[in-house]
Amino acid sequence: MDDMDDVNGVGDVGGMSETKGGRGAQLKHTGLRPGWTTGACATAAVTAAHTALLTGDFPDPVTITLPKGHTPSFALAAEELTSTHAMAGIVKDAGDDPDVTHGALVRATVRLLPEGAGVVFRAGPGVGTVTRPGLPLPVGEPAVNPVPRQLIRDHVALVARTYGTGTGAETGTEAPPGTGAGNGTGGGDVEVTLSVDHGEEIARSTWNPRLGILGGLSILGTTGVVVPYSCSAWIDSIRRGVDVARAAGRTHVAGCTGATSEKTVVAEHRLPEDALLDMGDFAGAVLKYLRRHPVERLTLCGGFAKLSKLAAGHLDLHSGRSQVDKGFLARLAHEGGAGEALCAEVAHANTGLAALQLCAAAGVPLGDLVAAAARDQALSVLRGAPVAVDVICIDRAGTVVGRSAPAV
Repeated sequence: MDDMDDVNGVGDVGGMSETKGGRGAQLKHTGLRPGWTTGACATAAVTAAHTALLTGDFPDPVTITLPKGHTPSFALAAEELTSTHAMAGIVKDAGDDPDVTHGALVRATVRLLPEGAGVVFRAGPGVGTVTRPGLPLPVGEPAVNPVPRQLIRDHVALVARTYGTGTGAETGTEAPPGTGAGNGTGGGDVEVTLSVDHGEEIARSTWNPRLGILGGLSILGTTGVVVPYSCSAWIDSIRRGVDVARAAGRTHVAGCTGATSEKTVVAEHRLPEDALLDMGDFAGAVLKYLRRHPVERLTLCGGFAKLSKLAAGHLDLHSGRSQVDKGFLARLAHEGGAGEALCAEVAHANTGLAALQLCAAAGVPLGDLVAAAARDQALSVLRGAPVAVDVICIDRAGTVVGRSAPAV
C-alpha cells in the first residue's frame, strides 16, 4: 500500500494551507513536515472538476474539509473542461514521509449522470482494481477505500447543493463534508474516474499486487493527513494481508522481516504468495491483529538479531526503536549450557551474529534458544488465541541458524 496517515492537526504543508491546530504543534518540534493522503488529493481533484463542470470555472486553489474538520487548500496542476466532462489534477505532497506516491499526479475526471444514479467510481490509468476477496471492497471495484469514497460523496453533495444545478441537488440544511452525510443519491449524480500518472509502475513497489489489487495504486486515507514515519500504511497493509489470506482459506501464514526471510519460508513451507505477510519490523502488528482474527498457524521468520529483540520482549524491531540485548543473549546462552567465560564473551560481543557465532563454536544452540524465546513472546501477545506459532531465525545469507517447534 502507499499512504501513511493519521494525525489530529498540522501546520502549513508546502503550499497547502491548513487551518486547524492540535498535534501539528508536536509535529513542528520534530522538524518533519506532514502531508496529504491520496484520498485527500483525490477528493480535492473531484471537487475542483465537479465545480468546473457545473460552473465553467475551476476553483484554484480548491479547499476541502477532512473528516476531523481540517480545511486544506490544494493548487491545481492540471485541468480540462469539455461539454461532457471536467478533469482536475493535484500533485500529492506527502511531506517528509518516505511515501512512494509523493509527487504523483492524482487526477479526477467527473461526468454528470442521470438523476438517481448516485456517485459511480471508476478506476482510470494507474488506479488498481480489487481482484481478490478479503479487502473492504467487493471484487471488481476500483481500489478507492471506504473513507475516501465517503469523503468524495460528501463533497459531490456539497458542490451540487452549492451550485443548485437540479441534477441530484437538494435544498435544506447543508451537512459538512467528511461527516458521512452525503449518500451520493441526493447530492449529485456523477461518474468519478480516478487516475494516477505512472501509478501502475509505482504500485509494483507496494503491497497491492500481493493483495490482489491490480493495475495500479489504491486511493487511501482515514484522516487525510500523512504523518511522517507513522508507519500506519505498513501496519494497515499487514492487516489487509491477513484479511486476504483468511478470505482465501489459508490456515498457515508467515510473517517475514524481509525478502531473504520470505524466500526461506517459501522453501521451508511452500506457502503461496497470499499467505506471506511483509511484517518488516512490526511483529506486534501481526500478532495483535491475529489475536482478533486468528489462523491455525503462524510462522515468524527473520534475521537472528531482529528476532532476538522479539525474544527479549520488543514488538517493534526497528533499529532506531529497539536494540539487541547482549545481556539477554548471555542469559539464554547460560540456560543452554554456556559457562561463565562464554557468557561474558556473548555479553560483550559486537553484534548479535557475533554472539551467535561464539555460541555455535562452543556447541551452544543460541539460535534455537532465541527462536523458542521469540515464539513464547509471540504466544504471550496472542493471549490464548488459537494460533500455533513457530519461529525460524536466519543469518544474512538466508541460512537457518535457529528454529522452534510449533506451540499454541
